[in-house]
Amino acid sequence: MTDAASDAVPVREVVQRGLWFEEFEAGVRYLHRPGRTVTEADNVLFTTLTMNPQPLHLDAEFAAAQPFGRILVNSLFTLSTLVGQSVGQLTLGTLVANLGFGEVAFPNPVFVGDTLYGESLVESKRLSSSRPGEGVVVLAHTARNQHGVVVATASRTMLVHTREAGERRSAHGGGERRSDDRASG
Repeated sequence: MTDAASDAVPVREVVQRGLWFEEFEAGVRYLHRPGRTVTEADNVLFTTLTMNPQPLHLDAEFAAAQPFGRILVNSLFTLSTLVGQSVGQLTLGTLVANLGFGEVAFPNPVFVGDTLYGESLVESKRLSSSRPGEGVVVLAHTARNQHGVVVATASRTMLVHTREAGERRSAHGGGERRSDDRASG
């Protein structure tokens, strides 16, 4: 009998990551899947965690008497889900920081039971003039419900590692905290 481990062909390993700065292309649209069906628990938990007492998100009787006739999902949950859907495909392990959001809009409501599908269009990119090894990328995020209706849009500017800097950082354990690092705030 042979030792299976010693006879095995070496396995190629792939670590999931987002895109390096060089891999972003202006005009490319990324469709983020799977979708995310919003539950009542999602809406209540997010709304209460963020200390938002708006009865449109929490009080079914109140919401029933309002123009939409039922509880609305918290719009910031919708935005957070939209951005979150993009992470695995675009920025996982390659993002340095979110620099900000431009125009954010919620043209149609989201209700409990709706499924959100996100997409991101690369609007522009440029190397950072002040931070070597990093680049600025601007995305246009769009969320659609299960009927294809746009329920949220947002412009997002972020700082992303270049491939060389990111791989160098990874090779030197850049994701690990050294004992001399101090936590801030």
